[in-house]
Amino acid sequence: MKVTVVGAGNVGATCADVLATREIANEIVLVDIKEGFAEGKALDIWQKAPIIGYDSRTVGVTNDYSRTANSDVVVITSGLPRKPGMTRDDLISTNAGIVKSVTEQVVKYSPNAIIIIVSNPLDVMTYQAHLTSGLPREKVFGMAGILDTARYRAFLAEALNVSPKDIQAVLMGGHGDTMVPLPRYTTVGGIPVTELIDKATLDAIVLRTTNGGGELVKLMGTSAWYAPGAAAAQMVEAIVRDQRRVFPVCIKLEGEYGMDNVYLGAPVILGRNGIEKVIELQLNDDEKALLETSRGHVKEVMDALDKMTAAV
Repeated sequence: MKVTVVGAGNVGATCADVLATREIANEIVLVDIKEGFAEGKALDIWQKAPIIGYDSRTVGVTNDYSRTANSDVVVITSGLPRKPGMTRDDLISTNAGIVKSVTEQVVKYSPNAIIIIVSNPLDVMTYQAHLTSGLPREKVFGMAGILDTARYRAFLAEALNVSPKDIQAVLMGGHGDTMVPLPRYTTVGGIPVTELIDKATLDAIVLRTTNGGGELVKLMGTSAWYAPGAAAAQMVEAIVRDQRRVFPVCIKLEGEYGMDNVYLGAPVILGRNGIEKVIELQLNDDEKALLETSRGHVKEVMDALDKMTAAV
């Protein structure tokens, strides 16, 4: 198995490190545009192998996609963070160009690869990669829900003073302020979370989850990387090992939940072929309303990208 991670920044390097440490692939190729950057990160991870004890070989390259040929899975983390004075449209335009260019190179050398998008704004970058690649939706999707549910589960574990291993949860919608956590589908060791925690505390945890990325930016002055990188690696593992894990991922909806041609987080079965199945939950009216709000927000950003593309 061969996995490529494009972008050797904090998220990409963390993803590559987790992939190597867990021996998820025989070879992990790290790609970056900055001279020597990916080579250095990959070498550092490889030198850790004798200490931790793993066989996966990490290799870094500067903008040489021929070295990524025949990858089974490609994770794209490339893109710039939003800077002071930069509008949302500026960020979309800049990162869409980067993701488009990267996706073209990925498909050129690995036409059968499954592509996982981590670049932000996540939902619209998944849309861009899907358009560029021409691959079916089962093979191009975004990482957001695993990260968001991990934050939600971590906060619940703290509040309940239990192991995060025993908390199962799902959320839907866009990656950001309009995500839709679903307490009704949250359990602790099989027990509905609503039986273990009061509504006010649960509502506060849901709100903290929604603002989870912003909380970290405020604390560190930059976005997170350990949890996002590990979340992407977990998706790769489910594919490479054909685990058929049930995860929320960003995928193009084609009629599910009464929605069409929009990229939203939804629970799926993830296995060797990528998205094996989209799972349709029986949402109540409140949950449907929240999902519709999220759909409107994501569609607005998708439309903004369409206008930029048409203007070029």
